[in-house]
Order: sequence, then C-alpha cells, then structure tokens
Amino acid sequence: MTDFETITVPDHLCGYPGVAFGGYVAGVLAGRAAAKTVRVDFRRPVPTGAPVLLAGTAGGGVELTAGELLLAVATPADLHTDVPDAPSWAAASAAAEAYRAAPPDGSTDCFGCGLDRTPATGLRQHCGRVPGGDPGLVATAWTPSPGLGGPDGLLPPELVWGALDCPGNAAGRLLGGRPAGAVTAALTGRLLRPVPVGEGLVTYSWLLGSEGRKYTVGTALATAAGDLCAFAEALWVQPRQAA
Repeated sequence: MTDFETITVPDHLCGYPGVAFGGYVAGVLAGRAAAKTVRVDFRRPVPTGAPVLLAGTAGGGVELTAGELLLAVATPADLHTDVPDAPSWAAASAAAEAYRAAPPDGSTDCFGCGLDRTPATGLRQHCGRVPGGDPGLVATAWTPSPGLGGPDGLLPPELVWGALDCPGNAAGRLLGGRPAGAVTAALTGRLLRPVPVGEGLVTYSWLLGSEGRKYTVGTALATAAGDLCAFAEALWVQPRQAA
C-alpha cells in the first residue's frame, strides 16, 4: 500500500450501532498487508461515518488510527487451524432456519448477522446448530446478492473476511453458552479462492478454547459443494460486567 490513506467506513457497515463491522475492517486491513495470512488485532472500536487513517508499518503490516488513538493493527501471520469438513447445504440451511425461528436475545442490526438485513444489505450469517450432524458446529447456508459483488462478479475480499467474523459469535453463544455483547478482539484469516456472488455458500464455526471472558473459535467458508474458500481463527472477548 502507499504510506498512508484515509478511509471512512459507511454507516450501514456496522456491527454494533456506530461501530464498524469488525470482519469488514479486518478485510480492509488485510488487503493492504503484504501477506497471504494476516492477523488483525482490534485495540478500540472503529467508528462508522468518520475518517480514519491507514498506514503501513515495518514488516508488511498496517495500522488504523484516529488522531492519536490506535484502533487496529494487521500483521503477517501463520494459521494452522484444522478445518472440519463443511456441513451439507441442506444441513446448513436447516441450521439457519432454526436460528431465525428462535434467535438468541441481544441481536443487533449487524451487517454480518442482523436478522433484518436483506441479501442486498447484509451477509446474513444466521448460524444455528447443525441438526443431526456434528454437535460441535454451527452453520448457515446463504447466497450473497449480486449487489454485494464487484464488476468481476466476485464477493470483495473484505466481505469474505466479513463472513468469517459473526459465526464465531454464534459458536460462543450456542455452543459455549456465552451471553450477548462479545466483540472480536483478533481475527486471523486466509483466503484460498475467489468467491462468486449469486451462488450458494456455507459458513460454519466451532469452539477452540474458552477461559474467563475470552474464547477462541475457528470459522470457515465453503461452496455449497463443500470446497473450502477461506478460513480463520478468532479471539472473542466479553465486556466486563458493570459494578
């Protein structure tokens, strides 16, 4: 990337109100980093609708700042997560329908998983427990709208990263019994192949570890036929309880 550039995350690309969707931000930073596998650490919430500064760092990394505040850092990384086989399209579709029928409390208007988002206005990562399959997986079946794609008919890399984010929250809530309100503290991902819009995809997630307010997850994105497109490992953190 150039030495620096200013970006503004549009208001509709939010996770929590007024806070930029973490998966999208991670994808933007990863696209500027000089590596195939990138780790993005979030230091503070990234605002929507306000200019922030992207700047290169030593070693091929990128940092995002607002004034004197460091918001996020991307660095080249390694990723050795064992990725389970993807659930079938039918199983992932049933999991998504089960989630939409009885969503956990605390849902927000998130670009990644908001229940009121349409295929044209969000990624609709509605991950539910996989029925009759691996009890350690949550999954969703979805089809990205052509309106989300670029001129090449592909889902932009930053939105592929976005699809690897929210399923980790679903794994924490549905598999780990975590409460609402957790945030992505770090996301390490690798994209393996282009992802076309207008075709069925399966996203799925599983728990890797849990301690105190923190838990780690693996997430993957595959075609409806089960071909792996991208995978990630994420650290999620629950906010401290008010005294």
